[in-house]
Amino acid sequence: MSDNWVKDINDMHHKFGVKKWVQAQQQSDADKSILNEFLKFRMKMIQEEVDETNKAIEDKNPEEIVDGLIDMCVFAIGTLDAFGIDGNKAWNQVYEANMSKEVGIKESRPNPFGLPDLIKPKDWKGPEHNDNHGILSNTL
Repeated sequence: MSDNWVKDINDMHHKFGVKKWVQAQQQSDADKSILNEFLKFRMKMIQEEVDETNKAIEDKNPEEIVDGLIDMCVFAIGTLDAFGIDGNKAWNQVYEANMSKEVGIKESRPNPFGLPDLIKPKDWKGPEHNDNHGILSNTL
């Protein structure tokens, strides 16, 4: 356990054979659609965690809310890791792009809380992940 969630997930994937399984799928002559189905499965698991967390909010259950939020992170970071995407690099790209936004009002998304919304300035550039797609190109 550490303060590096990306490394922790990578270690977990090594321990439980996820990395080895994905690598075997890549190297096999079998239909590559199995990795596409695996990606869809991972997304279904994230959605399941979102649904469970929303139920926990309705039930006013802080224990399950925390657990659900962390489980979403585990599946999201794990999916990046499983598909060979550098999660730290992707995070930095998104973080840098978000930090270059400005405080404003986004008309298409009302914000009833009085907190500042982030909007894209005229010269804003979104994150670029061109060199960090891992094996997704071979999966889709």
